Amino acid sequence: MYKVIIDSCGELTEEMKQDGHFVNVPLTLEIDDNQIVDDETFDQASFIKAVAASPNAPKSACPSPNAYMVEMECDADNIYLITLSSQLSGSYNSACLAKDLFEEDDESKNIHVFDSKSASIGETLIGLKIAECENAGMSFEQVVETVEAYIEEQHTFFVLETLETFRKSGRLSGLKAAIAETLNIKPVMGSTETGYIQQLAKGRGMNQAIDKMTKCVMDVTTNCENKIVAISHCNCPERALSLKKKMETLATFKDIFIVDMRGVSTMYANDGGVILVV
Repeated sequence: MYKVIIDSCGELTEEMKQDGHFVNVPLTLEIDDNQIVDDETFDQASFIKAVAASPNAPKSACPSPNAYMVEMECDADNIYLITLSSQLSGSYNSACLAKDLFEEDDESKNIHVFDSKSASIGETLIGLKIAECENAGMSFEQVVETVEAYIEEQHTFFVLETLETFRKSGRLSGLKAAIAETLNIKPVMGSTETGYIQQLAKGRGMNQAIDKMTKCVMDVTTNCENKIVAISHCNCPERALSLKKKMETLATFKDIFIVDMRGVSTMYANDGGVILVV
């Protein structure tokens, strides 16, 4: 028996929702004075509209240790927690504290917290890797070792339609944002080895930016036939499907799947953004 607890930045596929081994613990989003729980009630369209109307950047609050501990109260012997990058959120620290507090009262379970060093479907893929290892009959220690190695090999990429969230949060000056908008410049971003964000390239328009992103993907991807590619999108299913088809022309992958973004991913990527993890 095992359980995989993923903070809500990691989107669950429909199959994962039905599987019984996976559960999300929600973060809380904030726009001005409004708080939104990032659970199954999240309304992406309303959130996007509210973010566009506000002069302020949206914020997020990580799950409390208690929220994680509630999900640890289960019949599973092996419990795995996956959080978005510790460089981007306090979710990892909260999960580690929850583990320590839980083990003070109950040492009967095997518990490990994974820092995804990613976000969104990067967490999803880690959850699927845990399931693959568990189903292969690996011991808890073998699962942890294998999945930690998998995280080190994982790469996250994304392209943004708009830089408004970066401008509002102060991470990009208004002048630079205005110039980028005028010139239709779209940045191609990616994760660093430590789980932070870096700019990899930029393109004039989304089509060129996505072409450059796929080149960045293929530059670091080997053994494609053994790799699963995951794509998440914010309110742009056609763009995500086009990206999937493009990846299929570049190499033969084990699988490629698409999911809709949940709240935290939507907050980061904004309307029209796409994320790809391999």
